[in-house]
Order: sequence, then structure tokens, then C-alpha cells
Amino acid sequence: MQIKNLQKRFHIGRSQTLHAVDGVSLDIAENSIVGLVGESGSGKSTLGKTLVGLHDKSGGDVYYRGDRLPDRYKSADYRRYSKNIQMIFQDPYASLNPRMTIEEILTEPLRLQHQGDSKSNRELAASWLQKVNLHAAHLGRYPHEFSGGQRQRIGIARALITEPDFVVCDEPISALDVSVQAQVINLLGELQDTMGLTLLFIAHDLSMVRYISDEMVVMYLGSVVEQGPSDDVFFTPKHPYSQALTKANPLADPKQEKQRSHDLIKGEVPSPVNLPPGCRFVGRCPKASERCHSERPLLQPVGRDHLVACHLYD
Repeated sequence: MQIKNLQKRFHIGRSQTLHAVDGVSLDIAENSIVGLVGESGSGKSTLGKTLVGLHDKSGGDVYYRGDRLPDRYKSADYRRYSKNIQMIFQDPYASLNPRMTIEEILTEPLRLQHQGDSKSNRELAASWLQKVNLHAAHLGRYPHEFSGGQRQRIGIARALITEPDFVVCDEPISALDVSVQAQVINLLGELQDTMGLTLLFIAHDLSMVRYISDEMVVMYLGSVVEQGPSDDVFFTPKHPYSQALTKANPLADPKQEKQRSHDLIKGEVPSPVNLPPGCRFVGRCPKASERCHSERPLLQPVGRDHLVACHLYD
């Protein structure tokens, strides 16, 4: 998946424009897991939904295996690309139709792709329930009969039943208990190994993203401020915003966590409506200079495969 200067803007009236995704460029290699992190409102979910066609593109290009994806999807485009490009949604309670049985939910993607018959599709749905550690006997049940973690596994099975190549995981663990989060993460890792999936994993938890992903991308107010190998971004972040996110991540050892000093980011996240020129983090950055107020920094290399958008590294 190649993303070139992708933009998604929402016009909200009174000549105001919300820049949800603003000039994001990113290459996602085959069979890799890219973690996307940032505060709420940074544009992570909007980026993911734009990639799969749930939002129209306002600008830029997205290529899947060299094929340029449409700016605005039509029914035929969904049928063409949904077999290979899928999404796991954040809320396991809202993403499953409460009026459909689990069998209907899992076989619907197959029916839309005109794939198999009712008997073979039912057998495939049963096998996928077993892959996500549920039972084939659950096919006749409804979503309200399952816990949040079980519903999320059903959502994973629905997304993967067509055997896609690229999957956007939109905070698939944020609504789950900690113990269930680990189960879902391990399940995704196992499926990625066996199926050769390419994942864009969106989350708030930096340690979880570092655990599962090969590369980490940090977004702030619709733009990428840092990207590189997960260990490099997590242990040696370069951008002041990435450094603050890392310091805000809790440590597993309570004694070390108590002794550690937290340099919290001061100030609120600015509005993404009609953004001013310059660096978007300038109002909260302790290292900001006059140049940061007028000139927007561009991504530049600071190490092997490590990029950062900050004037400190010019």
C-alpha cells in the first residue's frame, strides 16, 4: 500500500474546513505490521477509513499493488477491492448487526463476492469461528449473546474470511479488558504469520504497538511527525511530541513508575479547523523557535529508515 500526500477534509459550514488528514505519505510493505499512534483527534481512524474507501479522498493518491484506488468508491469498487482490503472496527458492540445471526454476519462478505454456496460458506464460517477460539455451535446465536472480547473475535473473523491481503485494525483492543486485549493481540499475530497479512494497526498504547508492529508512525493533527522501526521510535524518539507520548506511557514496575518524572504536554490540542502555518505542535512544544511559528517542517531522515518532521534536525 502506497499513500502519497493523502488528504481528507470535512467542510463544516461557515467557510470552515476541518483538516482530518493533511498530506500523509507512507509506504506499507507487504507482510508487515505498521503501528499508527497519536492522541484522540489526530486523524488515525480517518486515515484508516479513507484507505478502505469508507471516506472519500479530498486529495492525494493511494495505490494498492500499483493500482490507484478511486477517490470515491462506487458499489463496483467495493466489490472489487473488499476481497483484498478489509477493516476491523473499534467498537465490537456497534460493528455487528444485532438482527443478524453470527452465520449471516460471517457469510455476508462471501455472498457479496458471489463466493461459494450456502453449505460451503457455512462450513467456512464454522472453521473461522474455531480459528478465533470460538465454537461452530455459535453460528446460530446473535451478537448480544457474546462478551465484548468474543464480539471482537467475530469481527476479526468477518474481516479475514475472504482472506484479504491488507487489513486496517482500527483500535481493535481499546474497548476490551486488559487480559482480553492480550488474547486479541496474540490472535492477530498468529493470523498474520499464517496468512501473510499486511496490517495497519491503530492504537493509543505505544507499548502494545511496539510489541506487535514492525514500524511505528506517530500522527499529530492530521500529519505524520515521526516514523521508523518500532524499537527506534519507542526507545529513542526524536520529535518532542513522540518523546512526550513515550514518557506518558506507564511502566510495568510500580516502583519505577512512581520514581519516574512525567513531563506532561502542556496545553490543549489545537482545533484542526483552518490550521495556521508552521509546525502544528508549536503551541505545546517546549523547544519551539520563531521558525516553528511560520514554517512547517518536513519529514527528513535522522537515521536508518527513521524520519522526523522537526526543525531541530535540519
